[in-house]
Amino acid sequence: MSFQGKQLSTEMTETVVRLKEYYDNERKTEKLVSTKNAAGRTAKSLGIGIATVKRIMANYRKNDETVVVHVKQRPGRPPSRICPIMQPIIREFIRNKNLSGQQVSLDKVCKFLISGYDLDIPKMTLWRALNRWGFSYGEGRRRDSLKEQDRVILARREYLRLKLANRYPDGKLKRPEVYLDETYINKNHSCRFTWYLKEDGAWVNKPSGVGPRFIIVHAITATGWIDGAQLVFEAKKRTGDYHGQMNWDNFSKWFETQLMPNVPPKAIIILDNARYHNVLKTSTPNKSSRKEQLQNWLTRNGYPWREDMLKAELVDLCDRFAPAPEYKLDKIAEKHGMSILRTPPYHPELQPIETCWAVIKNHMAGNCDFTMTGLRNTLPDAFSKVSSNTCKEIISKVFKQEKKYWNEDEKLDKIFSKNAKEEYIGKNALATQGLEPYIEAI
Repeated sequence: MSFQGKQLSTEMTETVVRLKEYYDNERKTEKLVSTKNAAGRTAKSLGIGIATVKRIMANYRKNDETVVVHVKQRPGRPPSRICPIMQPIIREFIRNKNLSGQQVSLDKVCKFLISGYDLDIPKMTLWRALNRWGFSYGEGRRRDSLKEQDRVILARREYLRLKLANRYPDGKLKRPEVYLDETYINKNHSCRFTWYLKEDGAWVNKPSGVGPRFIIVHAITATGWIDGAQLVFEAKKRTGDYHGQMNWDNFSKWFETQLMPNVPPKAIIILDNARYHNVLKTSTPNKSSRKEQLQNWLTRNGYPWREDMLKAELVDLCDRFAPAPEYKLDKIAEKHGMSILRTPPYHPELQPIETCWAVIKNHMAGNCDFTMTGLRNTLPDAFSKVSSNTCKEIISKVFKQEKKYWNEDEKLDKIFSKNAKEEYIGKNALATQGLEPYIEAI
């Protein structure tokens, strides 16, 4: 590799100076200079260890005589979370493989992320994320593959059925649909990449850390932001997630005083499953309740139980007799002639306001001055970037995704049902007739 005509860095210039001074000293002090120990002479001239020189040369030869510098990683634990934007991408990849009858493994998902998105995610991190997002590894005679858990499929199916029931044959809505969500923006939220002089370093004046943050609550329809529904306040707690800085009191006050008076009549309010969205009107016992609490609840409601019952039996009784949960938020909506619909878990792609947040944060990152005042003053311009046409296009894409899920779920159900039937026939032949009939059944 030639450096002729190129600007040398400070380190390379210092290397040239050291070598020149070393060879000048050799010429002055000795008539004959031995060139047998090249690594030793190089180490001595540069003031580094001979082991370092040998390691550099070994890597140089290993990389086809190319200089490759591995940047030292910062100490601490590696990132344990995958960017949330990758969740729908990974789900689509696995579903497409399932639909085409191909086996899906962690290795294939890892290779897909590396080749398509240059993301090298540790297998254990990916495995934890897939379990968290409702995927399981199905064991079968014909198929050993990653697939979604039944609870996730059922939640999505119920949600889509209600959404599709709100549409006329021409695609128009019977009742207005309102999407609401919360997000946050930190004071130091800014773009990661910029032009800079190597001597100065990247963003030498950028503050360290993320700084304090604003919590933002808002709602949209196909015509844009809902007037008067915007809520922005500075978070007082320093927690990792904005959900830890919201509570039922703040959210319910905003919901009843700012959202309800401004939404279209008889609207369907669509939101996610944050815990302050799902506060129960009356508490019912569950697996985390103590045994005495389970017994008291059964006694208070007139259901019989026995002293020798285990906690698991008491939980089963409570689940059997407990009424369907009633949420406080649903009651507030009913009082105003509205209804609540919750998106299925792990499906941010079905919530169009998520894309609106991305537009806002992108604008904020490009206009960050690292002050809370500047952050507050820039917000109106950021919200103006999401126009009525933007909302209409985003919601239209979500509608297409909903139809795609609805149709693909039916195809996947046929595939998994067929495999389950064939697996049962094969196992039954093995158990009743022996190995040869089992092989024939396969």
